[in-house]
Amino acid sequence: MECLIQHYGLFVVMLMILAGALPSGFSQTTRHFQFNVEWKNVTRLCSTKPLLTVNGEYPGPTIAVHEGDNVEIKVTNHIADNTTIHWHGIRQLRTGWADGPAYITQCPISGGKSYTYKFTVQYQRGTLWWHSHYAWQRASVYGAFIIHPRMPFPFSAPIQDEFPIIFGEWWNGDVDEVENEMMKYGGGPNSSDAYTINGLPGPFYPCSNKDTFIKTVERGKTYLLRIINAALNDELFFAVANHTLTVVEIDAVYTKPFTTTAIMVAPGQTTNVLLTANQVPDSSGTFLMAAWPYLTSVFPFDNSTTAGFLRYKNTETENIKHPQKMPSTFEPNKYNLPKMEDTKFVTEFSDKLRSLASPQYPCTVPKTIDKQVVTVVSLNLQDCPANKTCKGYEGKRFFASMNNQSFVRPSLSILESYYNKLRNNEYSTDFPEKPLKPFDYTGVVPVSENMNTQFGTKLLEVPYGTNLEIVLQGTSFLNVENHPIHIHGHNFFIVGRGFGNFNVAKDPAKYNLIDPPERNTVAVPTGGWAAIRFKADNPGVWFIHCHLEEHTSWGLASGLIVQNGPRASQCVLPPPKDLPSC
Repeated sequence: MECLIQHYGLFVVMLMILAGALPSGFSQTTRHFQFNVEWKNVTRLCSTKPLLTVNGEYPGPTIAVHEGDNVEIKVTNHIADNTTIHWHGIRQLRTGWADGPAYITQCPISGGKSYTYKFTVQYQRGTLWWHSHYAWQRASVYGAFIIHPRMPFPFSAPIQDEFPIIFGEWWNGDVDEVENEMMKYGGGPNSSDAYTINGLPGPFYPCSNKDTFIKTVERGKTYLLRIINAALNDELFFAVANHTLTVVEIDAVYTKPFTTTAIMVAPGQTTNVLLTANQVPDSSGTFLMAAWPYLTSVFPFDNSTTAGFLRYKNTETENIKHPQKMPSTFEPNKYNLPKMEDTKFVTEFSDKLRSLASPQYPCTVPKTIDKQVVTVVSLNLQDCPANKTCKGYEGKRFFASMNNQSFVRPSLSILESYYNKLRNNEYSTDFPEKPLKPFDYTGVVPVSENMNTQFGTKLLEVPYGTNLEIVLQGTSFLNVENHPIHIHGHNFFIVGRGFGNFNVAKDPAKYNLIDPPERNTVAVPTGGWAAIRFKADNPGVWFIHCHLEEHTSWGLASGLIVQNGPRASQCVLPPPKDLPSC
């Protein structure tokens, strides 16, 4: 059924409130922000280079709003290259035009042009983030997106203060060149030169004692840490020496609280933890906080550690600007960090994540499904074309795929093509709903099979309101690996996880349909699978992709089209007048 076109006027908004199309707590407050995408010279690790930033800040500015707010963010592109911004985890109910991934929901913002992202933050509260969604620009173009709740926190601990902990990666060289070299020759990318906390590498890197994040705390007080993994290509462990962390939220969804000595956070994910400053510091007056990689790959990686400090107030060292230089060797167990290869810790940590499932914050996991999709998430090794130089394994090219479909971005945004009913071969809706040729996904010899993939822009299309289950099956092609899969436009429930191959006859019986964790990014276990469920109730076109940027570049992506529903309130809104053109 065709949607009724509605205007944005106040009269219509009021009618929608009365009709129940918008939440009763809908706010008429509109928060305005200005983002200028621009170059700035930034010095880290003994050298200075031009760095792509928003408003000259690295990381970029924090967006802070309240649940129910309207948000308008004008992004002006002051560089020669294209750009876009994605508001990671914001559901964008009916406003897919504001989602941000280039060539999926919009054409990029070209140099010298502006675009205003307009959306309403509905039914969400907590820690999310924003980042560029064009090429590898999110290496430095990212920041926190904080949604303050309308209701008190569902935990009783009084919070003295809150602050973001944003992990990133730093390259001494030009990140664009890293990506271009990788795509030109089909090899793996050069690893980053450092990890960062809030843009600062910390004392384990050269010339970085002064570039160290330090947070002053009062003994006996409790703090809310809003932890975001904005790293391009690495899952990370995080811990604070001598302290325990209480997990209370993941991906802007409250959880049943539990204590842990460390957390694992994958690229794209956020985790809120409570920390009580209840320890007695040594003569330095500080405790180290640190992050280093969770290793599941045989590919080269950044084998280093970013660190900062909790500094206790009212100690003799309180006024010392920078703590003493750290030793050159790092002992992870001394600082609560798991070993890099500690999949057992990751599994146990993930098993503890549970939705709050309270009357005020219910768990709405679909108990039954209308459609099940099984997709193999894989790395691939493509034969080198004739007369070309390839630098992947055995002189071939690396790619990645879902059900052996390596995603290719079209020349016009898919949402525009879909909305305007342009069937111009830019995309198709025949994404395979199960592997075309089932095999022993996690038992194959990593490099002996034919791993050539197919290329195209195939998407899955479902009616509005479909209860959808997607099983994400990892493989052992090239190597087993943990894949953080992000779905735009929807939260989902992780109802099952396991190692090896998904057993369609047995594994669903073990699903958690009571209080599974709700997220927007799932870390598919290394050499295993994850099953997610959600109601496809947000009309539009939504990107699905691995949040390891190298894998997305290689094609580990697809998309979901959710058709309009029968009511006007279940339809995509018309495109804004300033939507960029290709």
